[in-house]
Amino acid sequence: MNSRFVGPDGIEITPGVLAGHQVLRLHRHGRLIAECVSVAEVARHVDLADLCEVIPFARREAVHTRREAVIGASSAP
Repeated sequence: MNSRFVGPDGIEITPGVLAGHQVLRLHRHGRLIAECVSVAEVARHVDLADLCEVIPFARREAVHTRREAVIGASSAP
C-alpha cells in the first residue's frame, strides 16, 4: 500500500497503520482530518471521483544512468 491520492481543497490520502490495522489517512492542507478503515468511510469526507493517484516517476539522474549503461553495453566489443 504505497499509493497516494490527492483531491480538491488540499485533500491528500495516504496509507498508514494504526494499532496493527491498515488505515487511509485523510489530510486537508497538511492537517489530519480522519483515519479511515474503509473506502466507504473516505467517501463520507470526499467525492471519490475527484481523487487522482500520484504516480512517482524515476528521477532524472536514474534515467540518465540507465541510458548510459545501455549505450555503454551496446558499444562494447
